[in-house]
Amino acid sequence: MADVTDVTTLPDGPGETGSGQAGSGQAGVNLGTEGAADGGTDGAGRNWDDGLIARHAAVHKGGGVGVEGIDGDAGTAAPADAHQPIGGAYEGPLRVRLDALRELVGLSRTRIDGTTLAEAGRVLDEASTRQRLSSRHTVVAIAGASGSGKSTLFNALAEVPISETGLRRPTTSAPIACVWSEGAAGLLDRLAIPGRLRRRPLAGGDGDEELQGLVLVDLPDHDSAVVAHRDQVDRVLALVDAVIWVVDPEKYADAALHERYLRPLAGHAEITFVVLNQIDRLPGEAADQVLDDLRRLLDEDGMALGEHGELGATVLPISALTGQGVGELRELVGRFIQERNVAARRLSADVDAAAARLRSVYVADGRTGLGERSREEFVERLAWAVGAVATGEAAEREWRRNAGRACGTPWLRLWRWYERTRTPGGGAPRAEVIVEDELTARQRVEQAVRTVADDAAAGLPRPWAQAVREAAVRGAVGLPEALDELAVTAGPPSGRPARPAWWPPAVLAQASMTLLQIYGGLWLVGQIIGVLQPGIVPPVLVMLAGIVGGPLVEWACAAAARGPARRYGQDAERRLREAAAGCGRAKVLDPIAAELMRYREVREQYSTVSGLTR
Repeated sequence: MADVTDVTTLPDGPGETGSGQAGSGQAGVNLGTEGAADGGTDGAGRNWDDGLIARHAAVHKGGGVGVEGIDGDAGTAAPADAHQPIGGAYEGPLRVRLDALRELVGLSRTRIDGTTLAEAGRVLDEASTRQRLSSRHTVVAIAGASGSGKSTLFNALAEVPISETGLRRPTTSAPIACVWSEGAAGLLDRLAIPGRLRRRPLAGGDGDEELQGLVLVDLPDHDSAVVAHRDQVDRVLALVDAVIWVVDPEKYADAALHERYLRPLAGHAEITFVVLNQIDRLPGEAADQVLDDLRRLLDEDGMALGEHGELGATVLPISALTGQGVGELRELVGRFIQERNVAARRLSADVDAAAARLRSVYVADGRTGLGERSREEFVERLAWAVGAVATGEAAEREWRRNAGRACGTPWLRLWRWYERTRTPGGGAPRAEVIVEDELTARQRVEQAVRTVADDAAAGLPRPWAQAVREAAVRGAVGLPEALDELAVTAGPPSGRPARPAWWPPAVLAQASMTLLQIYGGLWLVGQIIGVLQPGIVPPVLVMLAGIVGGPLVEWACAAAARGPARRYGQDAERRLREAAAGCGRAKVLDPIAAELMRYREVREQYSTVSGLTR
């Protein structure tokens, strides 16, 4: 039995002969006396042009082949440009989803590996390619297992024996196309179907009017022992607009069919026909039982069934050999392709499938983002790392110490000076500075960055969580050193703190108390040596007033200094805390926020792609 690549072109009609075999590179169209191919017109008055050879023949008519024009006049030339216009732009929700998918892929290229985005890229490429081709044609593939009778069904739909049938397996070794109207050359080129395997349905005409625009493709067996055949099936199924699956009573439950094709393509149910062929072999009610079991298996595959007016796959019993149910299938296919939106529906299903594959890398588990509490905790950790609290406390003590030096009694300050001179190593007191150990401070900073990155990445899909952590790590480079510089530049100013307005009167009051003590003492000494008249009570009272008044003034000043000292320390802490927060925000929080914003953008685009916003 001859291979399909050697099939001769069929006669154009009853009683007419063809022009011979379709050689390599020649468009596989029928060369009848009415000139329905090779640049002529068909019986319905439409130009037929399906390839380079056809266009060449339109110019160079002759060679013993009669050409009949629209009105039946021999020798009437067909227009040289017989291709249908390029397909129109996608409209409505599909266009919005494709634009969103394109934007989604663009935003994700630096965050998600190319393998994950490959399917989405393929869908966009195929959408662009299909848009440039005829929108008036619908490509339907007939697929099935070995011996299921798909080639017989192919011939029955075309009403002419185009594809070889027989007992030898595999019979069909390459895709064969049957085209019901002109202008499908680009679609067939896309399927890589050579001209010698392109056929017409009826001699001298385009066949049934309801099938105008149909491009029917007979595929090799999907379970063929030849690997190249299975590869061709997979390749063509990814490009056609719809598919008719042909199953038989023996292999309708084959795991290879359901697991490899029907289950993964469950989302394409609206563009899928499943026909149970060879029902003439089933006695009595066996056909209904097998058909019900087939529907059950399709339901388990997740494929919606188009029953009771619902959208889904069409399931139909037929016998391609006897013709039972073939007419109904032709009618269903005709109504299906006349809608002229099958390619868009196939593409929409492809977008759904791509969105389902991408769900794990775009849909988060729960609420995402960086809460205010996490930000505050991050700032608090940086403040501890930079020593803001210790710096504020040291500044407060320094302010109070300065107040004590200014308002304290001279005798107490003299005693403290004496004690310091007696103590080894004692000298002028220095301002107390709390310096965090460098290693400990660095560890605090690293811990703060890890914690805030984990909080921001919580619930995010893995690629985006990784992007958030990487942004935090990049921002943390040099952060400890920047905080060390802030501890010097943003800390309390060097030198003595500014004095409040009540300090000069307090110092004057303390000086007055000291003068009273001195005056009372001199008065008492003068009485003792006889210079002054005796009277011990007045000088003693003056001395007691100075002795008691000095500590009272010091205590009052200390009490009055608590508030300003606290505010001074809090101000020093606040400045250092704000400086550390600003540094942490610029280096860590802002990059994290940018990644979260990018994720929200892609999440919004993904919602559009997946149809959640429809």
